[in-house]
Formats: sequence, structure tokens, C-alpha cells
Amino acid sequence: MKTELHKPATVSARIVHIPIDGFELEAELQVPPEAKGLVIFAHGSGSSRHSPRNKFVAQKLLQDSLATLLVDLLSEEEDSYYQSRFDIALLTERLVIITDWATHYEATEHLNIGYFGASTGAAAAMLAAAGAEDVVKAIVSRGGRVDLADEAAASVRVPTMLIVGLQDHGVREANEEVFMKLKGKKDLAEIPNATHLFEEPGALERVAQLASAWFGEYLNP
Repeated sequence: MKTELHKPATVSARIVHIPIDGFELEAELQVPPEAKGLVIFAHGSGSSRHSPRNKFVAQKLLQDSLATLLVDLLSEEEDSYYQSRFDIALLTERLVIITDWATHYEATEHLNIGYFGASTGAAAAMLAAAGAEDVVKAIVSRGGRVDLADEAAASVRVPTMLIVGLQDHGVREANEEVFMKLKGKKDLAEIPNATHLFEEPGALERVAQLASAWFGEYLNP
């Protein structure tokens, strides 16, 4: 990825451990002073909390006073199995547990929560947010496989932005179909010339700008 990272926000990262089904998932939490909300990142299949694309977006959010939680939804062993990466029910269950943890953790319990989902993580974000408007206040999907949560689209009431590359054929069309079914506040942002990984010049910067503006509007109490 040729995009240069934003100048790092002056926020200390802390490693936290979230109890999950008898083991712990390690996550990276950053909370800027006077944070306006918390964005939980749900990455896609084959990726991890170390994804340079998610870290790029997270830096923009931090600069705009939004806390970030980068966490893997699967253990290393689980992630080694291809089928686990596409087990949307399992990913959703983990995201719900992580969200509940965040609502009770001292540094984040007072913050409104949003989801930033990519690929299969976007499907988990939509399913976890369906009917949970009291906890989840906004969703942004980047190149998301939201078609894998198609049955939940009509139940998602929280403000939802779907971001897709105009050249991400197949995924773009799937996002357009799901977008029509969303009932709450919504936006569909199609990035010109961008493909699935948003590696084209300026594409990821635009994703970060759109995400930050969306979360800034809907997570700010």
C-alpha cells in the first residue's frame, strides 16, 4: 500500500485482554482526551488488527477525537481455518461480546459505540447492530460483504454508511442492493477508480475522511 500514514496522534495505546469463551482476545485500545465516541474495528477474512488499512483509518479517527479498539474476532487457531473466517454467526457473537466488554470497561463505558467493518467484518457489524440501537450508534463499512448479512438489513436502524470502490465489481453491486433495504439514516459512498483494497492514490484517505465525518456526527453525544 503506497498511501502514507497520517501523522500519528499523540495518544498512548494500551493492550487490553477481552475474555471470550474461556480464553482472551488481545486488542489495542486508544482513547484520546475528551473522546467523542468509540469505534470498534471488525476486520475482514484473512486480515487482523495489524491491518495497515485499518490502522490508517484509526489514526484519522484518533486525530478527530474518536477512540479506537482494534481487535481480532478470532483466536490464532480459529483464524487458521478458512471456514471460521466466513462463520458470520461466530464473528457476530464475538463482536457482541467485545461490545459488551467496552460498555463496562472504565476507559470506554461512557462512550457511544460505532462499528467500522471491512469485508466479512462488515456483515458481523450489521448483524450485531440490528436491534441494538441503544448500544450501537453508527456503522461504517469499507468494501464490506454486507450481502452476507442481507437478511438483517431491514432491521438495522442505526446510521449506516457503505463505502465501496467503484471498480470493486460484485461487491459494489451487492452493497447497492443492501443499501436499498436499509431503513435508517444511510449513505452509499462510491470511490471513483477504487478497487477492493482501496490501494489507488487518495482512495484510502477518502475512506478515512468519510468514516471520521460519519462517526463524528453520530457518536458525539
